[in-house]
Amino acid sequence: MDLRQLHALVAVADHGSFSAAARALHTVQSNVSTHVARLEREIGATLIDRASGTLTPEGELVVTRARRIHAELDALAADLASLHDEIAGRVRMGSIGTTARWLLPPLMAEMSQRHPRVRVVVIDATTSSLLPQLGEGDLDLAVVNLPVVDPDILTEPLFEEDHLLLTPQGHPLHDRARIDFGELDGIPLLLEPQGTGFRDHLDAQATRLGISLVPQAEVDGMRLLASLAYQGFGAALVPASAAPVWLTGGWHTAPVDGLQRRTVGLATRRRGLPSAPARALREALLAVIAAVGANQRGIHPLPTVGTARDTG
Repeated sequence: MDLRQLHALVAVADHGSFSAAARALHTVQSNVSTHVARLEREIGATLIDRASGTLTPEGELVVTRARRIHAELDALAADLASLHDEIAGRVRMGSIGTTARWLLPPLMAEMSQRHPRVRVVVIDATTSSLLPQLGEGDLDLAVVNLPVVDPDILTEPLFEEDHLLLTPQGHPLHDRARIDFGELDGIPLLLEPQGTGFRDHLDAQATRLGISLVPQAEVDGMRLLASLAYQGFGAALVPASAAPVWLTGGWHTAPVDGLQRRTVGLATRRRGLPSAPARALREALLAVIAAVGANQRGIHPLPTVGTARDTG
């Protein structure tokens, strides 16, 4: 087994066919086919269904491991470079969109100043989408909603944030200065789906207090929830960072009392040493949150920033 075989298999998985993989690798299709066939003979299993071009269960397993190998090789090259020169290389970071909105501009500026040769690639997605990418090695670290329950993931809390109710003009709770959580009992709300961290957090507190949360619609994405409320579709219960402060118009935001704050944290893989660029990005991230987090409405940086937790 050699790296060219693994590269060929991952390319077919990423691009959907042998011909597309060959174009991505700047080679001919016969080379890709040969590498995959040799890998299959060595492993003793069919990795790609030739009729559909999709991975077999064995192929899925090998590709997952291959991605981790490639990530470790990238980290190895970056670490070796950092021993002889300034830190350089690529780091892949995921972030939930609500946090990325205020965190990324100062973070990118900080990284450019500290480590100009580090290339930061950012993926904006939900927690439920980011965690699998982190586990498979497609991301080096991710800013996500806590808690995370995964034996292969380590987390460290970064900050807490308040809850807000976004209401369009004409809603019964519009123009209220503050709202108690109990007042939302039985009122249709725009919510994230069950199974997402934020919704489970709300449901647990509602159950404890005997409150019934009624979904008017369920949307996996805080910014989309805020947008729907802004456009008049209903009231949305969201974390503070999901309410853009620059938008004006008929909508209204009110803090919700009686709810525990949402916790946002940094997630990394338990296995493998983070690369030098990943370690540098983490340090810059912690510094930026400590410096500018408290200036964001409803954001409360934690004094325990930098303390990793097991999630298993």
